[in-house]
Amino acid sequence: MLVGPGENAGVIDAGDGIAVAIRIESHNHPSAIEPYQGAATGVGGILRDIVAMGARPVALLDGLWFGAPDFHFWRAVSGIGHYGNCVGVPTVGGATVFDPAYAGNCLVNAMCVGLLDAGRLRSAKATGPGNLVVLYGATTGRDGIGGASVLASAELSEDDADKRPSVQVGDPFTGKKLIEVSVALVESGLVESLQDCGAAGLASALSEMAGDGAGIDVHLDRVPLREPGMEPWEIMISESQERMVAIVRPQMLDAVRALCARWELECAPIGEVTGDGVLRAHAGGAVVGEIPARLLTDECPRYEVEQRKPDTWVLPRRRDDGLRASIAEVVEQYDQLVGSRTVRRPGLDAAVLRLRPSLRGLAVSLQGPRPGETNAFDAGVQAVLGAARNVACAGGEPIGLTDCLNFGNPEKPDIGYELAQAIEGIAQAAEALGIPVVSGNVSLYNDTDGRSIPPTPVVGCVGIVADVRLVPSGWQKGDAVLLATAPEESLDAEAALIRFLWKAAPLLSLCHDVGARGLAVSLEEAARWSGRDADVDMPTEPDGGAAILACARENVSRLGSRGFVEIGTVR
Repeated sequence: MLVGPGENAGVIDAGDGIAVAIRIESHNHPSAIEPYQGAATGVGGILRDIVAMGARPVALLDGLWFGAPDFHFWRAVSGIGHYGNCVGVPTVGGATVFDPAYAGNCLVNAMCVGLLDAGRLRSAKATGPGNLVVLYGATTGRDGIGGASVLASAELSEDDADKRPSVQVGDPFTGKKLIEVSVALVESGLVESLQDCGAAGLASALSEMAGDGAGIDVHLDRVPLREPGMEPWEIMISESQERMVAIVRPQMLDAVRALCARWELECAPIGEVTGDGVLRAHAGGAVVGEIPARLLTDECPRYEVEQRKPDTWVLPRRRDDGLRASIAEVVEQYDQLVGSRTVRRPGLDAAVLRLRPSLRGLAVSLQGPRPGETNAFDAGVQAVLGAARNVACAGGEPIGLTDCLNFGNPEKPDIGYELAQAIEGIAQAAEALGIPVVSGNVSLYNDTDGRSIPPTPVVGCVGIVADVRLVPSGWQKGDAVLLATAPEESLDAEAALIRFLWKAAPLLSLCHDVGARGLAVSLEEAARWSGRDADVDMPTEPDGGAAILACARENVSRLGSRGFVEIGTVR
């Protein structure tokens, strides 16, 4: 781990001088109010988190939990596809779940993976008194004002159509220019640090930059606006998209301006680093607000959430009929190959990206708990193990995790208990696997008319593939079909299964995680992926983690003698 929680994204050493930046975050409430822009700007925001670390985004994954594959769902899919396709970053995986429990409060989680030179890491912290605070990208308007306070930190109700003005509006073409400028600024050594201007706008971005004692004076009259007559407080908290903040040495300002002008982006020095630890806002020649930045960051008010174990969880009755959308229908909305790194497309477990020019690769996946799971500890464990198994099935050795904790109102003691239990489950599973959780996001108040969603921790995983030419691609005629399972119900046994899978993958023609819908459905998925059926004697449904394997018969003995049984033959 090169960078852990506390920055815009976590960063992991991938070897050969390459670092991998990963982060997942939610855009649930904006997507519940306006699904197209809510989902699209969720993608834009996670891209900027990766760019802020000095990385180039190379892959997107999305997690969608909806009540049904209705108009609302397809509008969110369209928003994700439009933004990702326009900026030229492939959407290579994710998870889609339909359950009535999410009918009133959908979940839209976006994950991004980026690559950078390990020696060019950037922090979001301001440094160097006298350095300039430069805002670049789109202009600032009233869109998104109240997005963090009105939407993210309050329950929803049937009267929420009037909250649509709080949803940000995205411009993916400006987002593409922002990515290119940001990467060029880092590679040219023109900036000291970068920060995404996201939720709560400049108020949040600048307080985080100044939070370690640096201090910033911001002059709101200098902020490029798209609407006349904006009040200082509106400028400060506007969540207008496609904006970044950079710390720039004065002698580099002209070069930064020239680069932004080449890409037709607004660029304005709006303040300076002071060194006094205070975030101070100026407008009309007067100070209109000031506060020690640490009071908004590390020393903000904290309180213990009351916890009480819930007696029972009553979920809306599940319906399996009609609550499905094929993977093909969803992923065909996304450009999966742009960037020319995608070795394995979405559709089965993890996608694989090549780390050019070498033959090594990255396996990436996103997973949540089993649908209908109400035990929060188990939900956290399932999300971690499921994401790691998916990566291992594609031949990747898991090296890092990122999580998004989607829960109801934490002011309810039973939800506070769920949140703590899920965190403990994630922690224990990650410890058993021996890999770090390097970044994440918390989405609370996912309630509609007083009813909370089930505990839904979502976990993303990345792993290193030693040789992308040896990724299991699909079973072949005459292959032996095997079932590998954890030998016992324990985290250590689950971790041992994951190690076996990624180590065995180069010998396999197919490796597929047995998902929540069971062995029979997983076999159908394997056959559909491979374009060929198999004759199988169905064993007892496995209790713990399991995967379907296939390989040439001469390779079965090379897999060892423990951890799997033969169940069939490919036709």
